[in-house]
Amino acid sequence: MPSVNGTRNGKNEEDFAGKKLRTLPTELLQRGQDVDKVDLQRNRLKHVAGISQLSNLTELNLSRNEITDFPSEIKDLHQLVRLYLSQNNLKTIPEDVFPFLEKLQFLKLSTNRIGKLPEDIIKCQNLSYLNLSNNCLTDLEPLVGLPHIKELYAERNQLAELPYSLFQTKSLTQFKVNGNPLKKPPEEVCAGGLKDIQNYFSMLESNSPSVHSVKTMFLGTSMAGKSTLCRSLKQACPVSVAEDDRTVGIEISEVESDGVRFYFWDFAGQEEYYNTHHVFITAEAFVILTIDLSSYQTENPQSFDEKVGFWIRNIHLKIPGSVVLLVGTHVDQCTDENEVKEKKKEIEENVEKMLQTHKSHLDQQRRNLQNKDNPSLYSDQINQIKRLTEYKLKVLDLVAIDCTKPQDICRLHDHIKHTVLNKDTFPNIEQTLPKCYHEVEADIQELLRNGDISEHGIVTQDDLLRELKNRHDTLNHDKLKLILQYLHRIGVIMWYKEIPALKNSLFVKPSFLITLFKTIVRHDLDKELAAISPAMLKLENALQKYKERWIRDYKDRATLSNMAIRILMRTELLNLGITDQELLKEVVGSKTTEGHVLSLLKHFDVCLTSKPSCPLNPHANEFVPKKTWKPSNSIVYEPDACLFPSNLPDNTQVEKMWGQDSTEDINIHVYFLPEIPHGFFHRFVIRICSWYSAYWMGKDQCLICCGSKRFLLREHCDEDHFIEIRCKDSDIKTSAEIQKAWEAIRLIMDRLDNLTMQWQGLCQIVHSPCRDPGCSDYFEWNDWKEWLDESGTNEFSVGLEEKYVCRNGHQRRTELLFPRAPDVADT
Repeated sequence: MPSVNGTRNGKNEEDFAGKKLRTLPTELLQRGQDVDKVDLQRNRLKHVAGISQLSNLTELNLSRNEITDFPSEIKDLHQLVRLYLSQNNLKTIPEDVFPFLEKLQFLKLSTNRIGKLPEDIIKCQNLSYLNLSNNCLTDLEPLVGLPHIKELYAERNQLAELPYSLFQTKSLTQFKVNGNPLKKPPEEVCAGGLKDIQNYFSMLESNSPSVHSVKTMFLGTSMAGKSTLCRSLKQACPVSVAEDDRTVGIEISEVESDGVRFYFWDFAGQEEYYNTHHVFITAEAFVILTIDLSSYQTENPQSFDEKVGFWIRNIHLKIPGSVVLLVGTHVDQCTDENEVKEKKKEIEENVEKMLQTHKSHLDQQRRNLQNKDNPSLYSDQINQIKRLTEYKLKVLDLVAIDCTKPQDICRLHDHIKHTVLNKDTFPNIEQTLPKCYHEVEADIQELLRNGDISEHGIVTQDDLLRELKNRHDTLNHDKLKLILQYLHRIGVIMWYKEIPALKNSLFVKPSFLITLFKTIVRHDLDKELAAISPAMLKLENALQKYKERWIRDYKDRATLSNMAIRILMRTELLNLGITDQELLKEVVGSKTTEGHVLSLLKHFDVCLTSKPSCPLNPHANEFVPKKTWKPSNSIVYEPDACLFPSNLPDNTQVEKMWGQDSTEDINIHVYFLPEIPHGFFHRFVIRICSWYSAYWMGKDQCLICCGSKRFLLREHCDEDHFIEIRCKDSDIKTSAEIQKAWEAIRLIMDRLDNLTMQWQGLCQIVHSPCRDPGCSDYFEWNDWKEWLDESGTNEFSVGLEEKYVCRNGHQRRTELLFPRAPDVADT
């Protein structure tokens, strides 16, 4: 029978999850040795005095409580096999606990504040699973020697080095350590997983060199002087850049100065190019944000927002742990030195206010959740916000320079070098790499110079491995592949092996690939389309009049003909002197095959295949499985264009197909703290529309059909930023249909959550608004990420009641507010 506060799940199991407990219930302790498993997660426990009375426990779940000191009584639970203590406030683990837990196999300590592991944890000889993610660990040495460890997770700690001996055990099969300031092995090596780490150590010699390298990204608005600054630093003297020669897309260059290796990435400032920046921006970067001081207007919030605020916000969302150096340009066009000083002071003060406001908003949101009646229900959200507050975006003081003066370029060069060599600012700039990593990189550049690899730098995996194997007898193909993957992660080469069509193609000259990107994603695409020559049109059997339609479709519908895409890329390749027809077909594509560039743009959520524009034919021949389908009309319209959602002008088509909102629609609001990133919504709907074939898309709305059900996705960027997900009430009649609607919503929210993970500085909060007209109240979701986990149950812990009542007294059926467990759904 059920316990007073808990649920008897089996003869020897007790469930007290989410009961707001502050102490262990007496009825539980009285059962003593009769209990095998106890679930005490999502309570308010700070201590678990008396737990030792349950001496036969094999599984104990204390996650999502408020425990600050590791419970010493646990050492008396000699039968314990599984222990959950994640999402508490643990800072230390005492010695003399783990030697008594000889049967312990599973230990979850993630999301605490643990700074050091006890030396005697090695006494847990049967431990096979250990999760230490989201703590403050600086050393994993105490884990060396665990004989049966299979899964080890140490993500987002403070680890600088990993012990080589840890990877000599044959039992380890899963290891994750991303989000640490690692220098041995570098994080780019660890991103490849356990096999890459093991091979790294096997290739590491005692005299392997330490290198100082940093990826430096030049960001800022158009014409702010990024290219002038980048090229001047590279040449160590002023270099003028004409307006016609400004950056289109991204330019990459490598500069070595006094032992520091810089990878310069010069990003174009127009919004059109910003939509592809996520392909190349990586964490732990050094950002040089250029600001045109001559056009900057003091006491004008819009001027600050456009030239500084927009970039700081998006850096904070995408790479919140990076370092930003503000560089003021065009000082020679300012009236005097006082004007420069005044603008410098205002910019720095406004940036500081931005950072403080960002932090205070997160702190307030965290306090709001912690002050709720049962904060354990919101532990996921609280810990997400804590994680965001731990990121320290470093924005350095503004350096104002005149790019026409050699002494200013020299001064900035010295300042940058001093900045990156400061270990407090760049703790992991020094990295240790096996010699063969440097040798393979040098060999690739030599193959390019000698013409063994074509000038465009596209080479098959097999050809490159064969060339490298001839130079490195001691490295097998697997080790060479791991080195190539590392070079891809640091941006020296590009290898998108996760894309089936590109898994055998390597781009060892990234600038060439970016050149092809910019033929399609550019601010003046309509001019490029108009400039297509008659000769290039003939190669595609296209008429001159087609150009007008391409330009009109791009401006009005944000679609670009696949034929136009092929012509633009083919023109660019021929301008570069590339006439290899086989390569042209691979890169550009044909009427029947998709080229490399288009595959990449779709893979990175820049565009998607457009639907045919013709209406549905109700008299079309019926499709019969295993029989050839014949069209009822002689002309068959195939998708022949790509849609670029970021260019859509309005929501007319979506609003027409959706109609009016109804208060009876299923309605979910996914809020984003601190805000929705620029371009996020368009990437999100591209992912959804790639999954559902029937869709209509607008500027900030998207309508999809799943069977007979319509779902509206809508972006809101007012005071609170959120994405609204609605299901049309007229499309759902029964509880069974409601459950199917929630299944589709789960898929949508799962895609949304996966995309959110690419922005380290984001967290989400989910609400269902009250359905009564004019009511501003809402119902909060908790544990919603567990519901998204398809490997888990379909149950959702909130929706267990028949009806919910808002604070204003409005009552609604629960299944229209939350996904409900199947066993309590109405039939």
